[in-house]
Amino acid sequence: MVFTAYVLGVCQIGKEREVLEKCLGIKGVVEGTVVFGEYDIIVKIQTTDVKELSKKVEEIRRIEGLLRSATLISI
Repeated sequence: MVFTAYVLGVCQIGKEREVLEKCLGIKGVVEGTVVFGEYDIIVKIQTTDVKELSKKVEEIRRIEGLLRSATLISI
């Protein structure tokens, strides 16, 4: 089974692309983009283990320049 999550992030002004590049460097992050609106970035994570998915989300949340995030898990 594949687990998918979308992480929506709010970044420090001017750090959006830097934060996105760091996210894209994490194994399991398969897609990402800068967006406009309430959130600044969206990244898609896919893993075959829910515990691994949780670790990836935590790793993203620790990225410098990311102020807050919301995680949506797809079922």
